[in-house]
Amino acid sequence: MTEMSGKLEAILELARWAPSGDNTQPWRFEKVSDNHLVVHGFDTRDHCVYDLDGHPSQIAIGALLETIAIAASGQGLTAIFQRRLNLPETTPTIDVQFELNSQLKPNELIPYITQRSVQRRPLHMRRLSPIEKNALEAAAGNDFQIFWIEGFSNKLSTAKLMFANAKLRLTIPEAYEVHRSVIQWNSQYSEDKVPDQAVGLDPLTLRLMRWVMQSWQRVSFFNRYLAGTLAPRLQLDLIPGIACAAHFALIARQEPESIDDYISAGRALQRFWLTATKLDLQLQPEMTPLIFAAYTRQKIQFSQTSGAMETAISLAKQLKNLLGNSTRRAVFMGRIGAGLAPKARSLRLAPNRLRKN
Repeated sequence: MTEMSGKLEAILELARWAPSGDNTQPWRFEKVSDNHLVVHGFDTRDHCVYDLDGHPSQIAIGALLETIAIAASGQGLTAIFQRRLNLPETTPTIDVQFELNSQLKPNELIPYITQRSVQRRPLHMRRLSPIEKNALEAAAGNDFQIFWIEGFSNKLSTAKLMFANAKLRLTIPEAYEVHRSVIQWNSQYSEDKVPDQAVGLDPLTLRLMRWVMQSWQRVSFFNRYLAGTLAPRLQLDLIPGIACAAHFALIARQEPESIDDYISAGRALQRFWLTATKLDLQLQPEMTPLIFAAYTRQKIQFSQTSGAMETAISLAKQLKNLLGNSTRRAVFMGRIGAGLAPKARSLRLAPNRLRKN
């Protein structure tokens, strides 16, 4: 193995830890030469109700590219990205050229690439300090700003919105199919799914959830007659929505329209998330309100369930009350705060399994 080849392998070893929705890892790597890599991206719109416009996958690919750039700095390399323009939007493909740069210093975020994770359980409620907020805002870059939602009453309003959105996603069969496929049961870790121990539910609720999710008929019965969504929504949305330092939205300066806009958003998000990790802060994505609101604007029929679109329209109005005129420019939402790192988490596929055949 040449020195340059070894550098590329070291970059990919870190790059594969980039975040993606439900740990889908929507990318494969093709090594053209020691200084030329091709990222073959793909979205999950054909089977995932949360990705029907491809934007969440595009954000994930952006996070991957930022991780490549950060990791490359540790090898004294500058990464130059060029998206191929003659391909369908469902398969974003990016050529990555690496150039030696003797003046480049290793990025200070490198140590946090493998530490960054999702914490779905309640966090400390202390407010973020001005130093923490300034560092996070700076990490987002000049093209993005952070909309902070702080204080008990504002956090409660946001928690209620998440609680209501969770009811929608837990009562449509299209989301059930996704949830059933992405959870790995009886697991603390998972290479390509979400381990059940990382979901954030207590053991009893988790055990019941596993039994109920064996069929949509059971889910529908529990939802209709036994308030089946109540316990998970309390534990995953309402209580954590209050027990945190703040909620936040990543807001683009210009309303995103193209694939490149969403890729840029993903790069900003990864810088933000890695900076949070560096500050010993934990983070939980809260994307459902943005996703369903986008579907209402684009008139995407995301479910065959009667009344689902009407509910989404109502929830989109609540989201606008929360974010105001920034709503259409919001590309990511989450909650953040100090807390312990999760004991269970998603891992990643081994490098050989991420190679394009």
